[in-house]
Amino acid sequence: MIPSYYYLIFSAILFSIGAYGALARRNAVLILISIELMLNAANINLIAFAANRPSDIALGQTFAIFAVVVGAAEIGVALATVLSLFRLRDTINLDKIDLLKW
Repeated sequence: MIPSYYYLIFSAILFSIGAYGALARRNAVLILISIELMLNAANINLIAFAANRPSDIALGQTFAIFAVVVGAAEIGVALATVLSLFRLRDTINLDKIDLLKW
């Protein structure tokens, strides 16, 4: 049996990589991938905490599935937005997108 703090350390590393990717990248698709990485790290935390809970209720797994569904919906909307911006500006580099500037 693997101790639960291994999962928490792994989740913290995964979340840190995702946060760095979301803050350091300028490509919209890579930022979306980094956000999904952070959501998956949160899901690992939920399941790790639920595994140590003495109850038979699968609360952590339920929240993790809900987070996956929300993440899938978020990616669908975000990719539609990125495709729309690419059609308007011919780039997905967020530094070159200035639609809201006067």
